[in-house]
Amino acid sequence: MRARLALTAAAVAITGTTAAAVSAVAVAESPVSTARLSAAAAAENPYERGPAPTRSSIEASRGSFATSQTSVSSLSVTGFGGGTIYYPTSTSEGTFGAVVISPGYTADQSSMAWYGPRLASQGFVIFTIDTLTRFDQPGSRGDQMADALEYLTERSSVRSRIDTSRLAAMGHSMGGGGTLELARDMPTLKAAIPLTPWNLTKTWSTVRVPTMIIGAQNDSVASVSSHSEPFYRSLSSAPDKAYIELRGASHFAPNTSNTTIAKYSLSWLKRFVDNDTRYDQFLCPIPSESTISEFQETCPLG
Repeated sequence: MRARLALTAAAVAITGTTAAAVSAVAVAESPVSTARLSAAAAAENPYERGPAPTRSSIEASRGSFATSQTSVSSLSVTGFGGGTIYYPTSTSEGTFGAVVISPGYTADQSSMAWYGPRLASQGFVIFTIDTLTRFDQPGSRGDQMADALEYLTERSSVRSRIDTSRLAAMGHSMGGGGTLELARDMPTLKAAIPLTPWNLTKTWSTVRVPTMIIGAQNDSVASVSSHSEPFYRSLSSAPDKAYIELRGASHFAPNTSNTTIAKYSLSWLKRFVDNDTRYDQFLCPIPSESTISEFQETCPLG
């Protein structure tokens, strides 16, 4: 499943890149030339969605897009346990990148539900999934996320809203470990965000996907010293990477609405799924703030 989806995404990505190529034209400053520059910028990056971001907009609980949602029964899919799709109701700006989100060990999609409307309203199709069992290990969760992406892009009721060349993954705990597994096996992913991830594998040197790891300072389940930090250090082949550690937070911080997680996850997805450089200002460098105990990153962003 992963290989077929990766090849499909790669083919679409190559076609999209070719179609998006434009030549720069120098113009004098005037209202007309400003409009032309704006049009040129849009042509250079046809994937920008929504208005120019501000700190208040990335911290807001809802973005500029109205959203809806649809349930996916486990009886109607194979390879994973169903889930809920959250999506922008309007396609006036075009298609959207898509993100699959896995819960952690013993949890179900309800533990990740808050990401759905929050990220979809910023211009993404979000699929929070249930796994086949609550006890599936990271490798299995990575496989299930791949199957969920295949369903989302090929058979779901919202498939026509999705740009299949712009896919990403997020996950909590063992779902975060599964996110790393998927990123390793599907290099056509545009972004990966493991949240307080857990995995017995510590080295991810073959991952070639831009990856942001979010750890928690007081995590007693997947301590940052044995999970998030070594995962981050091992990402030697990732073109871009970042590590954010939540001050005073526990392993379960990603399970409830959290502005720090939301705004940096959103910015990472916008930057690498939508290639939207307007979000660089929030990522490079990541500003010092009271909710973050440590951060590391590669700057400038590629």
